[in-house]
This record gives sequence, C-alpha cells and structure tokens, in this order.
Amino acid sequence: MAALSIFLCFVCVIATAILVQGQSQAGFISIDCGSPPINYIDTDTGIGYTSDGAFINTGVNMNVSEEYGYPKNPVLPFPLADVRAFPQGNRNCYSLNPADGKGNLYLIRATFMYGNYDGKNILPQFDLYLDVNFWSSVKFRNASENVIREIISFADSDTLYVCLANKGMGTPFISALELRPVNSSVYLTEFGRNVSLVLYQRWDIGYLNGSGRYKDDIYDRIWSPFTLLSWASTMASEPVDIFQDGYRPPVEVVNTAASPANADDPLELSWTSDDPNARFYAFLYFSELKALKKNEIRKIKILWNGSPVSGIFVPAFLYSLTVSNSRAFTGKDHWISVQKATDSTLPPILNAIEIFTAQPLDELRTATEDVLAIESIRLMYQVKKIWSGDPCSPKQYPWEGLGCSYSNSHPRIISLNLSSSGLNGLIADSIGNLSLLESLDLSNNNLIGPVPEFLGDLEQLKFLNLKGNNFTGFLPKPLMKRSKAGVLTLSVDDQNLCHSRECEGKNSILMPVVAAALVSVLLIVLLIIWILRKERRAGKYSGPLLASGKRRFTYNEVSSVTSNFQKVIGKGGFGIVYLGSLEDGTEVAVKMINDTPLEKSKGSSSRGSKEFQVEAELLLTVHHRNLASFVGYCDDGRNNALIYEYMANGNLQDYLSSENAEKLSWGMRLRIAIDAAQGLEYLHHGCKPPIIHRDVKTANILLNENLEAKIADFGLSKVFPTDDQSHVVTAVMGTPGYVDPEYYNTFKLNEKSDVYSFGIVLLELITGERAIMKTEDGDKINVIHFVEPFLETGDIDGVVDRRLQGNFEANSAWKYMEMAMSCVRERGSKRPTMNQIVSELKLCLDAEKGRGPEIRQDHDDKWMTMTTKDSCYGESMSSGSISTGYEDYSMVRPMAR
Repeated sequence: MAALSIFLCFVCVIATAILVQGQSQAGFISIDCGSPPINYIDTDTGIGYTSDGAFINTGVNMNVSEEYGYPKNPVLPFPLADVRAFPQGNRNCYSLNPADGKGNLYLIRATFMYGNYDGKNILPQFDLYLDVNFWSSVKFRNASENVIREIISFADSDTLYVCLANKGMGTPFISALELRPVNSSVYLTEFGRNVSLVLYQRWDIGYLNGSGRYKDDIYDRIWSPFTLLSWASTMASEPVDIFQDGYRPPVEVVNTAASPANADDPLELSWTSDDPNARFYAFLYFSELKALKKNEIRKIKILWNGSPVSGIFVPAFLYSLTVSNSRAFTGKDHWISVQKATDSTLPPILNAIEIFTAQPLDELRTATEDVLAIESIRLMYQVKKIWSGDPCSPKQYPWEGLGCSYSNSHPRIISLNLSSSGLNGLIADSIGNLSLLESLDLSNNNLIGPVPEFLGDLEQLKFLNLKGNNFTGFLPKPLMKRSKAGVLTLSVDDQNLCHSRECEGKNSILMPVVAAALVSVLLIVLLIIWILRKERRAGKYSGPLLASGKRRFTYNEVSSVTSNFQKVIGKGGFGIVYLGSLEDGTEVAVKMINDTPLEKSKGSSSRGSKEFQVEAELLLTVHHRNLASFVGYCDDGRNNALIYEYMANGNLQDYLSSENAEKLSWGMRLRIAIDAAQGLEYLHHGCKPPIIHRDVKTANILLNENLEAKIADFGLSKVFPTDDQSHVVTAVMGTPGYVDPEYYNTFKLNEKSDVYSFGIVLLELITGERAIMKTEDGDKINVIHFVEPFLETGDIDGVVDRRLQGNFEANSAWKYMEMAMSCVRERGSKRPTMNQIVSELKLCLDAEKGRGPEIRQDHDDKWMTMTTKDSCYGESMSSGSISTGYEDYSMVRPMAR
C-alpha cells in the first residue's frame, strides 16, 4: 500500500512538473537518496531531483514506515519519503562531480529523516565526512526529526566524496544530498582554503512571512525565522538590491529586519558551544529599509563578548551589506551585540545572520600514484568490496583489505589483501605501482599465467601469498633470493610453479619419479611408527618416543626439578601441573600425565597417554610467541611429563576471578584478546596443515609477568586435512560452555569450532563472567544469554565488567561485542576467520588507545607484525596477521552511552 502511494505521488509530481517554474539551477546536484530510478521536480521548491544510482553503488533502498510517510503524512517533503541505508561496510561514499570542478567553492547539504524505515524503532548515530575530513556527527531526538547538515568548502579535486561512517551505533542512512556552487570570493576566513565552514545557525531576523527556502537564493540556502518579543520587525516597501553583495541573500530575507523596541537597547544573540576549542564565524546582513529624514542617522557597531568586531558603519538604503569577523570567535560562551553608535539617532537593525564553525582540513588524501594504482586494480578485477572514497583516509576507515602507512606526507598503501576475492586473469601490472607495498595476499583466486617479474622489484615486500591459484612457469629470481635470505615470507603452490628455470622443462619427467619416491618413503615411515607403537604397547620398547629436538628428562630429573612435586600450580585436562626450576634457575611448569592404577581403573590412562603423544608432537613442531613455549618432555617408562615455560600470572580464567582483575583495564583486556587470537590465527593459517585446538577456553590461556597471553594445552588438538575438506568427522571433545553447538550436533569439526570457543572467551573478557554462570535464581546460563538482553536494549554498560567502572571507549566496546557475537553464531559458515578477528580486535584497540596512553606500549610493534621465527612444521612462515576482509557481522546496536 505504501509503495502504491509513493508511485502515485511520483505520477502526480511528473504530471505537474511542466507547470512548475523552477529557479535557476545551473550547477546544482540534487539527489533523492533511496528513490526509484526516476527524475522529478519537487513542487514545493521547484528543484529537480534525481535518484542516486549514478552516484553510489552500495547500500539498500528503503521507504520510511507508513506511520511517518504517505499517506498519513501528506505534507512530508518528497525526498524524505525514502532513504538509502548502508548495513555493510564501515564507510560508504557518494561521488559528486560538480560542473565547475576543482578549486571552486560549494555548499553541500545532507538531509536525514529516520522515520523507522527499518522497523526497529532504534535511533542510529553515525558520522559524516566530506572527502577525507570529518564533517559532522548525525544523531536524532526522535524518528520524525528532519536532521540537516550543511557545509561550505572548496573542492581540491574534480570529485567530491560525501561519506557515511559506521561508528558502531546503528546503520548509517541518508534521505537527500544536494550540492550548490557558491561564489568563490565569499565566505572567506583568515585560514583561506584550509578550513571548511559547517553551518551552526542561519536566521532570518525580523521574519514576517515566507517559506524559509526562496527561489531567488542562488545558493539555495535554508533560512530559519528568528525574532524576540522585545524586538520590533520592519519590512521594506520595495525590494532590496542584493546584486551588489556577493553573498546574495534572498530578497525576502533582507526585506525584513528587526530593531529593539527600546531605541537605546542593543540586539543581542548568544550561544554556548559544546566544544570550547571550536572556532566560529558570523556573517551579518544589513540593509536600511526606511528612507531616513535629514535629521535621522543610523550608525551601527558590532561587539562579540564585549570586543569590537567591526568599525562603525551606516547601512545603505535598500542595498544589502554583509559584515563578518576577520578572526575566529573561540571559547565556550558567545555573545554578539549589535548596538547603535553614540551619535546615532536611530536604534540598530539586523536583517539576517549566518553562524558557522570552522572545520580544519587536517587529513591528507592518499598519494596520487597509489590511488591510480588501486583504482586500476579495482576496475580490472571488478573487486566486489566496498571500495569508495579515498583508499586510506580517514585513517580509521581505510578500504577493506588495505593497510596504509601515515608516516609520509600523504598516506601510502603498504598492504593489499585480495584473498578469496574471485579474481580472474593475470596479476595486474598496477600492483607493481604500489611501490611501498610490504604485504600482498592474492591467495585462493583464479589467477593464471606467470608470476610477473615486477613483484621482485617491490623492495619493501615482506609477505607474499600466491597459494590457491593456477600460476605456471618459474618464480622470479629476486623473490627466491629474498625468500632464502629470510626477508620475504613466500607462500606458493609447488605443484604449479618451478622454483628455477631449469626445473621448468623437467617437471613432466621428475614429477612421477618424485611422487613414487615420496609414497615409498611415507610407507616406510608409517611402518616404522606402527612397529614402534606396537612394541611400546607390549612393553618391549623403552626408548624415547619423540624426536630429540627438545631436552628429554628422566623421571628422577623431573622429580628434582619440581622438588619432589612440591607445589601444584594447576590442573590440565589429563594431569596436574607443578612448579619447577631448572639448573640455571629458570622457572618451568611441569605437567604430569595421569598414569596411576586408579586413573587406569577409570579408563583415563590411555587417554592421558594419547594426549601426551598429541601434545608433545605438536609442541615439537609449532613455534609462536603466543603459544606456550615447550622446554622438554619426560617419557620414562610409565611416567610421562611435558615441561613448559612458566607463566607467572597463571591462566586467564583464574586471573579474571582474582583481585588482580580490578587492575585489568579495557586496553589490557583487548591486548590479551589479541595475543590469544594471534596464537589461534597461527594454528589455523600459519601451520600447514592447519591445527584445530578443540579446547579453547580461558583456563587454557596463560599470562606471563607482562600479561602477554599464550595458548596452552594441545592435548585435544587435531591436525586438519590438506585436501580441501571443509571438515573432519570426529568425536566431540572440549569443555562444556565452550563447545561449538554445530560441532556437538554434527560431529563435524573445522576451524570455526575454535572460533566459537574463542567467542566465549571474548565474552568472558568483556563481562568478567564465566562461560557458564549462575543467575540470581540459581539457574545456569551461558554467558551468551547473559549479554543478549543488554545488546537488545543498547545497554553496553550492562555488558561491560563493572570493575572497569565505565572506563572504556564505547565505540571500541561496541565493535568488540559485534565481533564477539559474530563468533558465536549458530552456523560456522557465518562466523569470521581468526585472520578477521585479529584485524578487528586491533581496530578495537586503536579506538581505545585514542583515549590516552596505555601500559605495554612497547609490545605494540610486536603484535602488529610477525617474525620469521614463528614457524610451523619446520617452515618459516608468517602468522597471517593480514586481514582477509571483515564482513559486517551486524547486530542491533542502539545508540551507546
């Protein structure tokens, strides 16, 4: 019904369009955002509007609800009947190409009316940017409020971008967007073109009658009526000449004026700024509307906070004059007084006033060469990502998959992640123009042809992932040379690429021979392992089960190290953990695997031995700073033990339950989450084949003396197949409260099962609660169900651990919660990867760090990049700390705090 009503209105508008004599609209851009693809003339204003399809290719079109739109609200301005909303992406941008182009001055106006278009009745809040610089925040008092944001700015390129940024407090949307060319000689300040002017107020003083939007206003400004009971209004008997004034106020505005009822009183206007550092500019319009007698004179002076703004002047009869302050008004409280001069016989008058705040243009655009390169890449591959506006700026909203450096005069692109982006064809030549590129991930696409030589010319390149494509030929020598030198982490498919020119012609002969040899070796190894394990079970083998890459302890040595097992510091899944000390004084944690007759009678001995085998083998092959370091093992007859580095602050579960948690700030919690996430990211993406932990929980996250977190207890871990299987079918293992329900119901295990468990860990970190917690009624619920009611009502304070006492950045907490809740989605395919989680957690930390200095700053650099010492199965590999692109795992997020 609503759609039919809107359609009929369109028909009416089109039918009457030929009757409307619109104002001169040369250079106007008038966009009805979210409207059907049709042009029309607004009968109220005479302005021609177009749909927004030619200006943006993201977002969804929606109509305001019937409660606020047609037919219940027949006087609703037509552009407000529909909106374009942006549920996907952090930043969505309109591209405007004004006819006058670069270097000219423009008035840009964005209009918003929520109108409960999404049926949620939750008022959003988001930010608005012009090009790369902040313009204004958009917030609403009610669903029917018409919020208008207006800015006057010079264009420094032929394309102006108007961008809506999602700051985690609801989905951004827009109703209308308008651009108007303005005479470049007006609205100037002492900062020249280095600031934009954001409208604060525009008042038609002495207003008697009118619409507020006038056809003779060539800049299409909207004037709001303003008068006081103590003022008297005057109206000219004939039109004021506005053509001598470059500001060109509409005749209906300057044809009226106000003066104080008491001739000796001033006309006063005052306002208070929320920002004491804001800089204000006022533009006051004057015109004498009365033919004065010979003995009459009207002399005016303007004061701001008691200080003169201008010299004494006399308004000209029926001519418009504009007076403005040459230097900005600063401070919190502002008071403008229009007074008569001492020798004036008549009171002061004022026809109109505009007040603006100066918005500094302190953000820089991405370097031109990088913009041209990435745009060429986007066009060549038709990249299906939300890539609009400037690639790197504003710095908190770079394009998805891009990493940028801001240390140069202009931002530069230093990482490009197009993994799993459906790319086809050859590697784009334009990638070679990203001269400062440090990381490039083109994995899992349909790229073909040779690996181009220009990749070897990227001198800053430290990470290159080409796996999962169909390349042929040989690798460029510079890449091989840098890989062997350890300065480049290189991931390629050996079956498709030669590592030298010589191998290229020999593949057809060598491949069958090599394959046969590998099969033979594998069979021999499997036979040896089968024999050794059979002898071990029969009690015939007493030699070391594991390779000797780590120290092998005897049982007596373990007893000595632990002072005869004197101090228990924890319990693992299948054993007790004791504090120990090596000969050099290094403290260690010794985990004894259960193997007592009592445990055997319970049936746990074989499981304990199996856990020992799995964990020891994994610990010998995985190396990462966010995994508990392996010192050695004991395989002495019936006594099995694993020796780790000692973690002074114990496990995260106990730490959150102790008094120490009072000192655990939000920033520190985020850092712990990043550490743990990077450990899991390494297991999932840095190890070949990948490893699924299967028992991710706060009790298995250990903290050292610096509160750096490390993943521990790999006894249930599972090596994932490498033959493109989406899952393995296996018995359900894990801890209640953390086990992935999809895995529990289907027995299908993959890396998203760890993601679910880690999501529970994230919820424990922010709430301070256990995975399974008791309600006031004594019932047990999962922490997920504890946070859900708070999220539904937009109460982030109810979610966050009360011990933080509200000391956290709300946007950071909201972004964190959205990501945490996406981890615990019912279907694993809808959960993010650990790559994406690491990337998002770092954004959360960046938002929190913006509030002030935090401890452990010395570790930030280590978290942001991986070293080649973090390796798996003997390979030197990156941890994969390059985001694969984080899709918008949206949830209802009302206005926070």
